[in-house]
Amino acid sequence: MGKTNPGNFFEDFTVGQVIEHATPRTITEGDRALYGALYPTRFAIPSSAPFAASVGLSPAPVEELLAFHVAFGKTVPDVSLNAVANLGYAECRFHRPVVPGDTLSTRSEVIGLKQNSNGRTGVVYVRSTATNQRGEVALDWVRWVMVHKRDQDAPAPETVVPDLAKVVDPADLVLPEGLDFSGYDVAAAGEPHRLGDYEVGEKIDHVDGVTLTDAEHMMATRLWQNTAKVHFDVQARPDGRRLVYGGHVISLARALSFNGLANAQLVAAINGGSHAAPAYAGDTIHAWSEVLDTAETSAPGVGALRLRLVATKGRDESMTLRGDSGKYAEGVLLDLDLWALVPR
Repeated sequence: MGKTNPGNFFEDFTVGQVIEHATPRTITEGDRALYGALYPTRFAIPSSAPFAASVGLSPAPVEELLAFHVAFGKTVPDVSLNAVANLGYAECRFHRPVVPGDTLSTRSEVIGLKQNSNGRTGVVYVRSTATNQRGEVALDWVRWVMVHKRDQDAPAPETVVPDLAKVVDPADLVLPEGLDFSGYDVAAAGEPHRLGDYEVGEKIDHVDGVTLTDAEHMMATRLWQNTAKVHFDVQARPDGRRLVYGGHVISLARALSFNGLANAQLVAAINGGSHAAPAYAGDTIHAWSEVLDTAETSAPGVGALRLRLVATKGRDESMTLRGDSGKYAEGVLLDLDLWALVPR
């Protein structure tokens, strides 16, 4: 038994601790194909090598969220194997496209700790960085996760809550080298809408829905080598249900957003995100988006849309995020704030 890894508990973390995560992961064309089998994604850049080349990206990158899930999965055995729930994200930037053949490795630094008042759990804040085989940063992000304590009587650490930016400044977005939308093919992309066609405050109902199954969400989570017990083991939760990995809901919502945001081709940053409620097999996921901001970029023909992407259990035609109390409305599963690159 001494050779197995039970995972870290809350009292095992210290502020400033750096963790080098195991098992670098090489991305393949098989990952691209399986991602498309799991999620109804149709964005032209990761779907079409000629389209990607026409906007300056060759070879065609995989979906940004595929890279995020792989990089995130590396952190799970060390950070969230004993988690109650992943709570949120901030300051996520995609620094360069990930292409088949790239190998991602991830390291994390603990930047905050806060024991909960019940004394049984605490929140751990980590900043994680994924690099490729050349040592170049592919993406980095902050997340915070609620983790069980091993010993309820263990003393609480000093509370440290990091000060995190509410939004990535558009000037700090990293644009892929060579990206050029000046000859953008709207017919191949699937929609004519450009940056100027979207107004701040506009809401878009993405219409379509996907019903979750245990087989698909467990397959996806294994694909990312995410070993969190709550996604696989019905004995890991008191209710005897497998919790759907929050990233699975993110990818479904992003894929569903194609209908109305087909030209939001590349995710440049995730400003923040919250998993507002758990999701389970049998739930039907719908999505809607709100335009929060627009920005110009230095790349030819490329603009940026700041979007709130919301996933709901069932379709919410009223597109309501919060109730009168200020809490998330019933049925809201995900509230994700992101920057996407679109043609001007």
